[in-house]
Amino acid sequence: MLRAPYGEKNKMAINLKKPLKENIYAVPGIKLGFTEAGIKSKAKKDLAIILADEGSHVSAIFTKNQFLAAPVIQAKQNLKLGAKKKAFIINTGTANAGTGDLGLINAKQTCELVAKNFNLSAKDVLPFSTGVIMKHLPMQKIEQGIQALTSNLSNENWIEVAETIMTTDTIPKAYSKKIVLADEEIIVTGIAKGSGMINPNMATMLAFIATNASITSQILTKMITDVADESFNLISVDGDTSTNDSFLLISTNKTKVAISEEDDGNYQKLRDAILEIAKFLAQAIVRDGEGATKFIEIQVANGKTREDCVEIARKIANSPLVKTAFFASDPNLGRIMAAIGNAQVKDLETSKINIFLNNYLFAENGALSKDYDESIANEEMKKNEITLKIDLQNGLEVRSFYTSDLSYDYVKINAEYRT
Repeated sequence: MLRAPYGEKNKMAINLKKPLKENIYAVPGIKLGFTEAGIKSKAKKDLAIILADEGSHVSAIFTKNQFLAAPVIQAKQNLKLGAKKKAFIINTGTANAGTGDLGLINAKQTCELVAKNFNLSAKDVLPFSTGVIMKHLPMQKIEQGIQALTSNLSNENWIEVAETIMTTDTIPKAYSKKIVLADEEIIVTGIAKGSGMINPNMATMLAFIATNASITSQILTKMITDVADESFNLISVDGDTSTNDSFLLISTNKTKVAISEEDDGNYQKLRDAILEIAKFLAQAIVRDGEGATKFIEIQVANGKTREDCVEIARKIANSPLVKTAFFASDPNLGRIMAAIGNAQVKDLETSKINIFLNNYLFAENGALSKDYDESIANEEMKKNEITLKIDLQNGLEVRSFYTSDLSYDYVKINAEYRT
């Protein structure tokens, strides 16, 4: 499980600490800005921008929810016009989703306002929003906020922007890494937000990862797909997928050595670095899950296919019965078996399945272990980090999936979300 070299521990997130500025590296070719535009009801940072130098390439993956938010629709349209983008504007407070034609007009106007204030073309701007669904953008505040952003730009504002894009998050999420490719220093830095409405195939999350590496747009698209499938698509907090989910990968192309082929040795090194960033951010979202008290890794081993492993893990992760049992530290472990059986996996041989709670075997060959001791299981479930291993004994594939428990506070947070 990944950890960053962070500072003061946040009491609400599970073993997650606030990032230290000295550990988050500036990416050559990237500047960031933030401001308080008054979009939120309280005085908080709520509007941010990421600017990429001329010649940067961008690739993005968006939510699979069919009720697409207006900024997602606009971003997709602008991306069809080419991979070279220069500005990414992000607001919190309203998702601009379920807002009809006016929402689309406002998303387009947001791009135009950024273009006007930063001397760009509107097609080179991608908009992102997060917050309450079915709430319109306050365009006068957006316009004033964008004007304010022009005087607050720095290549070191990563943590501040991570704070700006938070909604129910309790802690900003950021991670950096340096590697060397062909004697050149490569920097990869990423930020993300997300705490609730988290489910595979993207979630109510925004994630932005940038690198100064030189990558063709085609290879960048391949890379972001590979990375998302092994990180953001392997997490769940509550089983809900939002209307605004977006994951952006930016290459500023500031290095001499260009990665243009997948079988290039530098591709794998860079992919591994970007994947490390994405995995950390994905797990940080789960650690900061709304009301979460436990971080749970579900490892499905020895499956026939990757898809089988992920499907079983997803069923367990999204089961309210399983999640509430973990919250209560109640070893009602038959709920895990039921969730496995509900997975749409062909030829599942239940009589072979072994299940471990951390390293404690409680189910053997599809039945309660003959040596089962509930007091041991109870003690294991009291831990705030738990590994649940399901050994299918049916193949060679292994996948890990990350989730949290479901607490009283989750209900409270979402019941009071707009108050």
